[in-house]
Amino acid sequence: MNDARPQAGFEAARQIADAVLFEGYVLYPYRASAAKNRMRWQFGVLVPPSFEAVGSEHSHQRTECLMEPRRGATLRVELRFLHAQRRTVQRQLPARGFEPVDELALPDRILLPWDEGVEERVELEVPVAELTGDGVLLPFDLPAREVQEVVHEHGRTVGRLVRRRERLDGVLRLTATEIPGPYAALRLNAVVENTSTWTPPEGADRELALRRSLLSAHLLLGLSAGTFVSMTDPPQWAAPAVARCRNEHTWPVLAGAAGGSDVVLSSPIILADHPEVAPESPGALYDATEIDEILALRTAALTEREKREARGTDERAGAVIDLADSLPPEVLERLHGAVRALREVTSPSVEPTADGFPGPPPDTPWWDPGADRSVDPAVDRVVVDGRPVGAGSRVLLRPGQRRTDAQDLFLHGRTALVEAVLRDVDGSVHLAVTVDDDPGADLWRAQGRFRYFQPDEVTPLEEP
Repeated sequence: MNDARPQAGFEAARQIADAVLFEGYVLYPYRASAAKNRMRWQFGVLVPPSFEAVGSEHSHQRTECLMEPRRGATLRVELRFLHAQRRTVQRQLPARGFEPVDELALPDRILLPWDEGVEERVELEVPVAELTGDGVLLPFDLPAREVQEVVHEHGRTVGRLVRRRERLDGVLRLTATEIPGPYAALRLNAVVENTSTWTPPEGADRELALRRSLLSAHLLLGLSAGTFVSMTDPPQWAAPAVARCRNEHTWPVLAGAAGGSDVVLSSPIILADHPEVAPESPGALYDATEIDEILALRTAALTEREKREARGTDERAGAVIDLADSLPPEVLERLHGAVRALREVTSPSVEPTADGFPGPPPDTPWWDPGADRSVDPAVDRVVVDGRPVGAGSRVLLRPGQRRTDAQDLFLHGRTALVEAVLRDVDGSVHLAVTVDDDPGADLWRAQGRFRYFQPDEVTPLEEP
């Protein structure tokens, strides 16, 4: 490749791609015996086709996105996934070889059976011109493999670890079709399939299938010359074509360097364009739904036996233990919170006060709802279906449009009393209500605790 842009873009995207690859790999408290670590591999699982009818996972991923390649451009593709490797633990028997055991205790770690994840890559570089028509087909196979590692303690053999990977077969299909119109755009179609011929025996469970599956599978796509179109915020001309793209079990986002658009990450986890790992994050903790500060503090508080078991569970889990034990106070302090962006909330034309500040003194709230006479939740009204609704109005709840809180859906069809009309700083209107026949309504009202709905989620009722 003459242009090194995709390579640079891939390196810039690799940190977030690694976070996708190992998301949920091993969860706090990072021990194989923990219940939450017995149901693993939740994202990007491509099972053998014969197992699709048995479980809920699929055998393929489909990525479709728009690109505007320049003349002579090449497409670089990197398929990344984890290959499950079953590790069993065996103990040395005097003059009788080895026998499987549930654990092998060593001074610094406790070894347990565990499914490790081995990173695999399938790479391809192809001229964009070759993707039209029949496109490009790239089969790949990873043979079965078994490796044995002898475990020593104080110079003597105490056991061994046996690692076995099952055979994996797959295919990567790439095609491109022209988008009608004046723009030189193509719709890229990239399909990843598990083509294993393994047939699950009767009663086979998910664990058996996972050892023959692509785990956390995702794609990095890069153009040597040209750009990709954002799938979440496309330009107006591309919006109809983007709407016709079909993405199955994955979602493509822009992930190039410095906000560029020459690299796409097609992720099994829904992300926004140009996702980033927080710069304060001290290292991989494998649980992005948690807060790094909490995870680090709780991990450091594990007992010594728990830490030994985590170190014996997986090298990556052991690295988390070492990280939590070694974080200096100044790094922990950075994890406590960060402001990513600020916006001006006062006019730059405000004259300085006598104290020299450009507006009110610095300890004055930038907005005090109690002092703002333009809003009054007790008397404000909002028009719903042509009728004014405010405190004292009765409404029918129908929270089917927003669906942000599953508990709200249980109130569909119930009647409620509006307690106040509230407006937030962005101008949105919210109705605070108490539900009819709720035995705790008086208590909630006294404490100022209500349920909140937007005007389009209620229907006014006739006043009695």
